[in-house]
Amino acid sequence: MRTIGLIGGMSFESSAVYYRLVNEMVRERLGGLASAEVLMHSVNFEEIVSMQKAGDWDGAARRLGDVALKLQVGGADCVLICTNTMHLIAEQVAARISVPLIHIIDETASALKAAGRKRPLLLATRYTMEHGFYADRMKSLGVEIAVPEVEDRTVVHDIIFNELCAGKVLDSSREKLMRIIEREMAKGADSIILGCTEICLILDPNNLPLPGFDTTTIHAKAAIEFSLGADRKREAA
Repeated sequence: MRTIGLIGGMSFESSAVYYRLVNEMVRERLGGLASAEVLMHSVNFEEIVSMQKAGDWDGAARRLGDVALKLQVGGADCVLICTNTMHLIAEQVAARISVPLIHIIDETASALKAAGRKRPLLLATRYTMEHGFYADRMKSLGVEIAVPEVEDRTVVHDIIFNELCAGKVLDSSREKLMRIIEREMAKGADSIILGCTEICLILDPNNLPLPGFDTTTIHAKAAIEFSLGADRKREAA
């Protein structure tokens, strides 16, 4: 079993889900009391959020790059950034280490393509929905995503930062998200990407009007496939 390195804390609410998932998946695969070999470095999210708001992505890349290197030195055989938004600087982080960085967008694109989905709706932070890095990488992998209208993007972003990252899961907010999904369904969306690692706290991907793809679960599964020796080479075609 190879050791999984997790860069967590963004937010710790979803990092706890990662830790639970990788251990549950290993136990399911191996049985008994098996659990994952994991190293986690949990950062201060307030520090990262300040960099996001200031547009200091270079500073964020240096910070997470330092963490990734510490995980590698500590024995991690792969590294995961346990958040979608910070994959904006994934290439810079990956350049700091010599072990694989398992990329959440690549893994999600593979899952969408395997399911034959061609027009997924992305629900995520404003950074992820608007900065272009997510849509561009998805497009390079053969997937065209849709995002909500401007007002709805604000609603989703605020639910993530003001509620989910603070441990608040409100039925009223779930209803707002479902209405957004219904509006986008009418425009042709054929699936839903839970593109923030906290959204699984409020939306069940198996209880949506369209097929749901939870990036947290997809990412965690990719990590244990690597850890247990599955072939990590993927075709991007």
